[in-house]
Amino acid sequence: MKILVCGAAGWTGRAVLANLSGQHDVRAFDLDGDSWKTWEDVDGAAPDDVERVNGDIADFDTVFQLVSGMDAVIHLTVHFPSFDDEELAARDDRAFLVNHKGLWNVLEASRRLGIQRVVHMGSCHAVHPQGTFFSSEVRRPDGHLYAVCKRLQEEMCRQFFEAHRLSIVVFRPDYIVDARIGMGRFREQLSCDSREADGGWVCRHDLAQACRLAVEHPSLEFEILHVVGSAGADQTCNVNRTRELLGLSFQGDVDQYRTT
Repeated sequence: MKILVCGAAGWTGRAVLANLSGQHDVRAFDLDGDSWKTWEDVDGAAPDDVERVNGDIADFDTVFQLVSGMDAVIHLTVHFPSFDDEELAARDDRAFLVNHKGLWNVLEASRRLGIQRVVHMGSCHAVHPQGTFFSSEVRRPDGHLYAVCKRLQEEMCRQFFEAHRLSIVVFRPDYIVDARIGMGRFREQLSCDSREADGGWVCRHDLAQACRLAVEHPSLEFEILHVVGSAGADQTCNVNRTRELLGLSFQGDVDQYRTT
């Protein structure tokens, strides 16, 4: 397959590129050359067998050209607004341009060009703060800017499927770590005192495997699936459906860092 990976230079994107390497033809898209330097000290250079393209995902013409000729799209691009400063968040236009206009560009270009499958990386908790089981129909309840952006993205995906029957898989990971090297997305060493240690973790390499399985699946229509590797996640969110539907087997032992 010919697969476009948007946000390919990021923490999850680098794992996705590694997972796809040698199995599919990959076009890897990110903002600029500096983006590709961010994780070079951890992941090395990008695989030689990918086509690297830089540009602004908020520009429709750029995205349309990127999607053209592809069979599937894995959309990982994200802008993280401030979590701690509500004044900065209130004035952060890039949060909407990247997270919403960018996703709309991907979905609209995919619709026009007849793309077989779009995989979108959403976000959610593994454990609902009010104790409700997180099915695909139960949305995240928090209201900071990032949470609102991710929920609106999910609704945009629903709308494109319902209106245009565009095949879309939305993943809901909790905190994304690397179980192979014991590192979190903020470069912290993982331990029971790590960021969000009381929530759900997923190894980025398992998440990358889920992305590949989702684009390869022959018959998906619209799915919203949790991808959480922590023990006990089956009791709090629909990760078991992810296993059953995709045949995903979690290999990253994230719990080794949550009990030390």
